[in-house]
Amino acid sequence: MQDSPTHRVVIIGGGFGGLETARALKHAPVAITLIDRRNFHLFQPLLYQVATAGLSPGEIAAPLRGIFRRQKNVEVTLAEVIDVDVAGRRVLFSDGAALAYDTLIVAAGARDSYFGHDDWQAIAPGLKTVEDALEIRRRVLLAFEAAERAIDPAARSAWLTFVVVGGGPTGVELAGALGEIAHHTLRGDFRRIDPTEATILLIEGAERVLPPFPPDLSEQAAVALRHLGVTVRTGTKVTDIRGDGVTVADSKGTEQIPARTVLWAAGVQASPLGRVLEARAGAALDRAGRVIVEPDLSLAGHPEIFVIGDLAHLSSADGKLVPGVAPAAMQQGRYAAELIRRRLAGESLPAFRYQDKGSLATIGRAAAVASIGPLRLHGFLAWVMWLFIHLLYIVEFESRLLILIQWAWNYFTRNRGTRLITGKDILPPVAGEMSERHPSPNS
Repeated sequence: MQDSPTHRVVIIGGGFGGLETARALKHAPVAITLIDRRNFHLFQPLLYQVATAGLSPGEIAAPLRGIFRRQKNVEVTLAEVIDVDVAGRRVLFSDGAALAYDTLIVAAGARDSYFGHDDWQAIAPGLKTVEDALEIRRRVLLAFEAAERAIDPAARSAWLTFVVVGGGPTGVELAGALGEIAHHTLRGDFRRIDPTEATILLIEGAERVLPPFPPDLSEQAAVALRHLGVTVRTGTKVTDIRGDGVTVADSKGTEQIPARTVLWAAGVQASPLGRVLEARAGAALDRAGRVIVEPDLSLAGHPEIFVIGDLAHLSSADGKLVPGVAPAAMQQGRYAAELIRRRLAGESLPAFRYQDKGSLATIGRAAAVASIGPLRLHGFLAWVMWLFIHLLYIVEFESRLLILIQWAWNYFTRNRGTRLITGKDILPPVAGEMSERHPSPNS
């Protein structure tokens, strides 16, 4: 081993894949630079709890420099990579700077896909960043405030109608949390409205929610959602989204739904860096913009470039696409790190094999579904398993403890302590109605 490692590993992205690669290279003779546009690692699976006032952002995020404080072969750089000079082996930053690499790990993740309707993004925010979560929290809480001030019954009904588009894990978790907020958390907080009268719609284009799960668990999830007051509409597609509602279509025809709060959880598309690799390295992309990688996660013709996580398209041994979930990204990160070690030692490594650890989704308090190998669970036991596994994956011990305490408090009190309306617009957009409701003494 060299005293001063000269092999330069550049990692783009501080998510699960990038983080795991850097940590797995702790004792390797390499110099690592981890690049991210944010200075923290975000535990994205719990982002919906920030959006629904269950947790604070600081409880599910950890500063990258703090994570690698004691790992001396890692340097963290706050920057945005916009291009790759494949021939010169450099990554290019948005500020004009460049950084050389010997091995490049691209773990840039994914973003929301609006299927060609990018104009919907401003009306129906997705859930990929802390800012997204805080915006959703603001909109949800403001909707109840606006309903409290509304005089017209139709306007009040529109404010109390919440539409979640997409019945995958994120959509199910969001809808379930909204049901808890309306039927438990906010109950008794208002004087002119009854939050339990809120209408929560979960729209899914497929014939059942949680399509990747076994059909029986999908049905259990739908039942749990209905118990929380969520109306599940499967086989239904959203054809238009406006500021005052959505248009949906199913086998019976088209319907317009007045709703002032629409949340998007319907699809993802790969990071723009996939297109960069297509242009610069001849990488092949799939329809979602993911990079089709070799069995060892490298680019065809460029063994020095690895693509992992949500940006990678790779089929497992059974022919199924490796899912874009945290466990898969972490496994790929560990594999890439081990392959780098082997290459430096003049050795090789068999192709990457994804080990499916199962799937879990929570619906609400003491309600979840779990599919782990032949094991099918739903209800309280699946929920406890969901809690334990998510705590296990949290990076910092202090965050695990804080989240455990917060979850315990929320469970016994049904309270959500971070019901804060923050951001630029923090007043309900119904000015003038209170004066009509409460005339002055001299009128």
